[in-house]
Amino acid sequence: MSEPKTIVFFPEGAFGPTNNCVGIGDVLRARGHRVLFVVEESFAGTLDAKGFEERLMRLAPAPEVPEAPGQFWKDFIRDTAPVFRGSTLEQLGTFIAPTWQALLDGARYVDERLHEIFDELRPDVIVEDNVCSFPAIPASGRPWVRIVSCNPLELKDPALPPTFSGLPLDDSSQWGEFRAEYASQVGDMQREFSDFCVQRGAPALPELEMIHESPWLNLTLYPDELDYPRSRPLPGTWHNLQTSVRSTDDPWEPPARGDGRLIYLSLGSLGSADVELMRRLVELLADTPYRYVVSMGPQHDQYGLAGNMTGAEFLPQTSVLPHVDAVITHGGNNTTTECIWFGKPMLVMPIFWDQHDNAQRVHETGYGIRLPTYSCSAERLTIALDRLVHDDTLRSRAAAAGQRLRRQPGTTMAADLIERLAIAREPVVRDT
Repeated sequence: MSEPKTIVFFPEGAFGPTNNCVGIGDVLRARGHRVLFVVEESFAGTLDAKGFEERLMRLAPAPEVPEAPGQFWKDFIRDTAPVFRGSTLEQLGTFIAPTWQALLDGARYVDERLHEIFDELRPDVIVEDNVCSFPAIPASGRPWVRIVSCNPLELKDPALPPTFSGLPLDDSSQWGEFRAEYASQVGDMQREFSDFCVQRGAPALPELEMIHESPWLNLTLYPDELDYPRSRPLPGTWHNLQTSVRSTDDPWEPPARGDGRLIYLSLGSLGSADVELMRRLVELLADTPYRYVVSMGPQHDQYGLAGNMTGAEFLPQTSVLPHVDAVITHGGNNTTTECIWFGKPMLVMPIFWDQHDNAQRVHETGYGIRLPTYSCSAERLTIALDRLVHDDTLRSRAAAAGQRLRRQPGTTMAADLIERLAIAREPVVRDT
């Protein structure tokens, strides 16, 4: 190997993107490279505990009391939870636009600090996993990588449903209305943020886009089994990792064998902050003939579990998944792709952001079932779970997908590509 390189990861301040980057960073670290993470102050020590160097920053002024990791977004989701009962079209004004505004405000606030960090570390490559641009990255003049660890509808295509809509691929009747409302809600803030990027030394953003495409290397992670048929191929610097499943989680032992199949319930660290929803799911699932392992989330002390359940505030998800028969998930991109990786059929109950898109795609490709999160009846829930655990065709398809994906780990592929960029310092173009 050539001399070790300095590689800086900058994930969004949530566990999904952070865990994705940890998996890739772990492979690079094992190859002898210096791997650092730029993280919010609330995450201080989280990456250090995994053996990585940290550099801390803030996306907003410090609060008066100490924060838990990702606390800003946990509080934001908790306080916004009532709007999730609305349609995806309604959420454009009540959730998507306010969320974009919060993200863009954070990017403005932290820009000077990011310049300081990059000047100090002089990285060979910067790797970011964010949904909005941080102009300090392209303005640094250093090779950088964009990771898209959200549903790939983030990369627009006129032949595909609009991002955040959860609309089906085979019916475009509502696409136009959704796109028009999205442009109305975010157009002005996007143009103002693009101007800010230019002022800070970065290129202008394309129309309605919140983040730059890297001229060096771009990575998606979405299995072929779920991916979309694009009418416009992505440029050559785009590479699909298929999945990016970390191997750094702590070991986990399943509960003692009992009656009934074992099902994993996780709405993610943000979705599980909706205590009312978690209480309702516990109540509905208590009367089903299955056992459950529940990732209870940051509000775990606000509700209890039923007798057929065990759980904890946080669970080592990639260590749990091999032991379960099916998964009830919010449809976060990490959980969705990890379920495919481990060959587990899914019941997807989306809440916000790209979860609606993942839920629809899992449903229409036949790797699981989508149900309405807040209006699902006990009967529909039980019927769906019965199918997940007893439909041999569905289960065999899911298992085959997992077998295929595990033959070529996305974390290794990502490390190879990042390493190539660090050494050659020229765009990494995929083979045609």
